[in-house]
Amino acid sequence: MDFIKPKAEFDLISFGEVMLRLSPPDKEKISQSEVFEKNCGGSEFNVASGAANLGIRSAIITKLPKNKMGHFIARRIRYGTVSDDYVVWDNSDSKRLGIYYYESGVYPRKSAVVYDRAGASVCSLDLSEIPDEIYEKTRIFHISSISLALGETLRKTAIEVIKRMKASGVAISFDVNYRAALWSEEDARELIKTILPMVDILFVSEETSRRMMQKVGTLDEIMKSYSDEYGCKIVATTRREVVSPTRHNFGSRIYFDGKFYEEPHYKNIEVIDRVGSGDAYVAGVLYGILSGANIEDCMSYGNALSAVKNTVSGDMSISSIDEVNSIIESHRATGLQDEMVR
Repeated sequence: MDFIKPKAEFDLISFGEVMLRLSPPDKEKISQSEVFEKNCGGSEFNVASGAANLGIRSAIITKLPKNKMGHFIARRIRYGTVSDDYVVWDNSDSKRLGIYYYESGVYPRKSAVVYDRAGASVCSLDLSEIPDEIYEKTRIFHISSISLALGETLRKTAIEVIKRMKASGVAISFDVNYRAALWSEEDARELIKTILPMVDILFVSEETSRRMMQKVGTLDEIMKSYSDEYGCKIVATTRREVVSPTRHNFGSRIYFDGKFYEEPHYKNIEVIDRVGSGDAYVAGVLYGILSGANIEDCMSYGNALSAVKNTVSGDMSISSIDEVNSIIESHRATGLQDEMVR
């Protein structure tokens, strides 16, 4: 893919908030549990970490409070094999880490999220805190619309970073990832339309395209329209069927170079924790692009990484490329297969 730089210090740099995640154990309700499991998460970090675990070099631009909670998150960033070279530390009196509480559902009770992220340190991230040399240091820059919705300061910073990355010949990856709790459909749509002409690799669900982006037509017509109207080179749409909170079917469709690509869905995925599975898909596709794979294999990496992420706790995908290749091989196989890897 000739729009991707052949070489840089990092393969992927992402930009976004990394939060503290608190979850009741054993599928208890938030209102019931007296104990919470501590972890971390954030869409752009999940992407950077998932791709890094597959074998590429990644980093994240974020801002953390300089206290014990910030240091916990920094250690988790390094645990995810992501460079913390561009973590900015907040020493202000108002420093804080965003938090979200995740309650895992069991049919008929749906999973639920409660956010406590207002005024988090990342919201004050200013362009002056990001070193100028970063714009020459990566092959792909990834961001989601979440970073555009967290406040005016972060929005201005994010947009300027996108512009500077693009001007330096970096490929821009953008996940629309609309969150109704953060901003209105109208505000999101109008701003995202200004971003799309800079986007090379676009991730957007069919529901978001139809509702928030107000697209009409068949799915293929919608996906192609992003390329025709804005110049997006790759458009990827995940296709998830939720049978129950603990049973999903998953696949995706990709538009590239005038053609559509799809493979059979993963059926009856046994869901332990679905949070971060969309980010895992993005990570898998970007890994494929960066490793020089053809577009079909890029899609297969995304589908497999997303499918297996559903089966592990926490936001982060922790699969190796060997595990993902094994899953792809099993998914494509016919006939009897081994019940255990040993």
